Amino acid sequence: MELRERFAAEMKASMLARTAERTGTIRMIMAKLKDGDIAARPKGVDKISDDEIVGLLRSMVKSRRESMALYEQGNRPELAVQEAAEIAIIEEFLPQTLAGEALDAAVRDAIAATNAASPKDMGKVIGALKAKFGSALDMAATSSAAKALLGG
Repeated sequence: MELRERFAAEMKASMLARTAERTGTIRMIMAKLKDGDIAARPKGVDKISDDEIVGLLRSMVKSRRESMALYEQGNRPELAVQEAAEIAIIEEFLPQTLAGEALDAAVRDAIAATNAASPKDMGKVIGALKAKFGSALDMAATSSAAKALLGG
């Protein structure tokens, strides 16, 4: 099922179940998606791809984590809890990401495939990983793993 279809189905289900928090978060996702579609129009694209949608969802999670930290610093635990709940809902739509040993193995394979020898070759390694795994990569974790394995 395409992500857009999944959003619509989840929206309908949450509205029928009368879960206001979930409905609000999915509405927020759909609004952000519409903004992304509108921003892509000058490039001649009607709708952004699933990979771009995944990137959009990851940026939403990142901004909520930052907000959560600020709310906790500002002694506003109720708002931090709300952000955490939104993160949980958004993450349901994200694909499983490579992590831990699986990520290290994938990076080692990419280093071998590209004959990378130093941190200068990191671009080649990341490019190979993106081509093979696409949206299953958390780029921050991937780049730190590649840097560590390349001796950077």
